[in-house]
Amino acid sequence: MAKKNKYYVVWKGAKPGIYSSWPECQAQIKGFNGAQYKGFATLVEAEKAMKGTYGQYANFSNKAKTSNAINSKQNIYYNSISVDAACSGNPGVMEYQGVNTKTKEQLFHLKFDLGTNNIGEFLALVHGLSFLKKHNSPVPVYSDSKIAIGWVKNKKCKTKLEVNADTKELFALVKRAEQWLKTNTYTTPILKWDTKNWGEIPADFGRK
Repeated sequence: MAKKNKYYVVWKGAKPGIYSSWPECQAQIKGFNGAQYKGFATLVEAEKAMKGTYGQYANFSNKAKTSNAINSKQNIYYNSISVDAACSGNPGVMEYQGVNTKTKEQLFHLKFDLGTNNIGEFLALVHGLSFLKKHNSPVPVYSDSKIAIGWVKNKKCKTKLEVNADTKELFALVKRAEQWLKTNTYTTPILKWDTKNWGEIPADFGRK
């Protein structure tokens, strides 16, 4: 599985460090709950990554952890949470939720009289990050929204929805979410759910 001149960073495992072969890396993560690791092409890249956090590099495109079936369901990290939003009209009645990816157990849920799907996806993702940090959980969070993931990374909800009496409560939460992103650090990996190959995200409301 390993290739020559490839290095593996183990942030969390039996013995964190940089390893020059997949068997060495595998020995540190096998059976280790919440292991965090990734492969890099060069030692320079690995050394740089080791100084950072798992969340900065965990895009899970790592060939050391995948095969030709990279898009198959066997590559879903079920030890994670998934978030999603739904909107009846856009704008319209909006709600979002977070669930256990494996069991679909609902972990949180909020509903608003007026909102947009993108705002819901953004709030759901921030809520998920906050939820995991509060519970000191290292697991990843899945979202199927590229827009929400981008907004979270930029710490800004770039919606064009008007702030008025009907959306006052919603925007109060948006402001809180933006402030949380600006004042908190987290290592939670944010993963893009592959709807095309995996089907609807577990947190989907089933309205399509």
